[in-house]
Amino acid sequence: MNTILQDFNTPFNTVPFDKISNSDFLPALKEAIDLAKDEVKKIKENKDTPDFNNTIVALEYSSIKVELVSNIFFNLHSAESNDELQKLAKEFSPMLTKYSNDILLDNELFLRVKTVFDKKDELNLNSEELMLLNKSYKSFIRSGALLDDSGKDKKRAISKRLSELSLLYSDHVLKDTNDFVLYVEDKKDLEGIPDGVVSAAKALAEKKDNTGKWAFTLQFPSMGPFIQYCKNRNLRKEMVTASGKRGANENENNNKEIVKEIITLRKENAELLGFSTHADYILEERMAQKSDTVMSFLNEIVDSARPQAERDVKDIADLALELDGIKDLRPWDYSFYYELLKQRDLKFSEEELKPYFKFENVVEGMFDVAKKLYGLKFRERKDIPIYHEDVLTYEVQDQNDRLVGVFYVDLFPRDGKRSGAWMTEFKKQYKLNGENFCPHAAIVCNFTRPTEEHPSLLTMGEVTTLFHEFGHALHGLLSDCKFISLSSPDVYWDFVELPSQIMENWCYEKECLSLFAKHHETGELIPDELIEKVKKVQTFQSGRAFLRQLSFALLDMAWHTTNPNEIKDVSEFEDRVMSKTSLLPKIEGTLMSCSFSHIFAGGYSAGYYSYMWAAVLDADAFESFKENGLFDQKTATSFRENILSKGGSVHPMDLYKKFKGREPDPKALLRRAGLI
Repeated sequence: MNTILQDFNTPFNTVPFDKISNSDFLPALKEAIDLAKDEVKKIKENKDTPDFNNTIVALEYSSIKVELVSNIFFNLHSAESNDELQKLAKEFSPMLTKYSNDILLDNELFLRVKTVFDKKDELNLNSEELMLLNKSYKSFIRSGALLDDSGKDKKRAISKRLSELSLLYSDHVLKDTNDFVLYVEDKKDLEGIPDGVVSAAKALAEKKDNTGKWAFTLQFPSMGPFIQYCKNRNLRKEMVTASGKRGANENENNNKEIVKEIITLRKENAELLGFSTHADYILEERMAQKSDTVMSFLNEIVDSARPQAERDVKDIADLALELDGIKDLRPWDYSFYYELLKQRDLKFSEEELKPYFKFENVVEGMFDVAKKLYGLKFRERKDIPIYHEDVLTYEVQDQNDRLVGVFYVDLFPRDGKRSGAWMTEFKKQYKLNGENFCPHAAIVCNFTRPTEEHPSLLTMGEVTTLFHEFGHALHGLLSDCKFISLSSPDVYWDFVELPSQIMENWCYEKECLSLFAKHHETGELIPDELIEKVKKVQTFQSGRAFLRQLSFALLDMAWHTTNPNEIKDVSEFEDRVMSKTSLLPKIEGTLMSCSFSHIFAGGYSAGYYSYMWAAVLDADAFESFKENGLFDQKTATSFRENILSKGGSVHPMDLYKKFKGREPDPKALLRRAGLI
């Protein structure tokens, strides 16, 4: 049996990365698919009348090995990729898509599922079992089980092509990200950039055999502080332009035609299944349910945010004119003068904070918060195999020393890791034959790497990002569901960001910051006056920040509600859509759509609004912690039992109402942002 499919014989049966090679993946997937098909064959050949256990439950667990192999492969493809893995993905992904279609378009199997579904009212199922039955039946319907043979063939072809295009899109963005390096040769051009960033740039240049220079990349720990502090306007322009052109350069990585083909295929898929648009198809399985609901929600916030956003941009423009005579504020100026305005108005700079945010301390503080809220203990392990030397591993226990799960932390950028931050899982939680199978969760980020001269000191944005992804991880780690497809964080997409976004709130509270925000040299606790400044920053220029996030959500919805035949040019379409939220001139040649991986290579198509939707939920939910105490055990226990542990076993609005006692208050978000 393939290495990936055997008992791993490792601590907690963790993935043996040290024993897996790239050449194992395709054989492992083929073998896993064969095993799964054997299980499905047994279900179909079962002579007993189809029932919940011999059909629905049996089908639920038939693909566990397939899920394991694909989880390992795609997590490595995102976090530790190479040319060989990218090449393998072009075979791996279509194989997986074909397998999924073979199951969900199998008429004989569907008829068994339908037989059980049709008599669900007679089966005396509990709520979780009923949810699984409904989800199983609906997954067949939404995958084309009711189509005729011709329709099923078309569905297969669309699914296969979309999986290929998604990988291609992602590879193009990664290549453009990795291919760009800005070398600075004159030390004068480094004026204003923090020493730690300069030190990292020097080390990177030396690594790339350019000793005596400084290398800056499009990875955020490099690009972020560069455009925020570099006084050389031309260099800022070069960096911001390069970032905005990823996937839109006139080279082999251009994603324009891929974008058009993806939205065309998504539209065809939706129509094949009886929906007018891809957004209608997606939103059927979301809290919002309808595109009109989403658009009404987004436009209402736009109306609240735009006046303040316009004032925010005017304040920046006035400062740029006053200090440097700049009359045409451009995108490469905003972060730079935002920082100066913050220093002037709030007497605050990000650099003041960073000495208090040594990454090791922040991670420990993050764990302390989880212990105070949920009684969790994180014990570092050195014997769990890892896929890169940067990765830290932890055994997670509850207050009674029982195993909760395994946790991987991978925080620093490198070639082969895609940009951004995300939570993922190698194994999900579920229960089978009386045994609880614990989750193996991971968070992957791209934070400032330590150098010989400087430790890794995080920005406030990086701290909140870490807590955000940790919130996703807690959702997965604290799952307590029977069925793997319902376990956390497998919930409605516009609910999944609640557990992550609510965790960010603790980062602005003294009671939390006092746990870990200590000066990396003196050990001094972060002073109260600095905490007050941090809290003010939370609402500083919030109008523009809201409008920026809304622009992405509106662009996503536009792509997935517009007839693709009406879109002739990607750039022209994007400009028209974003005109409602755009407050700065566009940089020639840049295209958000060509590097918008969330919606074209991730799971957020017709769902980017989820961040704002969930922000309403998290702002409203956190008010309960503010009222009762940041670490109030009754509130934390309710949040754990009603939100984190239930996964997708209950409708999210029902879960929220059990926690809060009512539906969410939309004004909570505007209150927190200082917009009302």
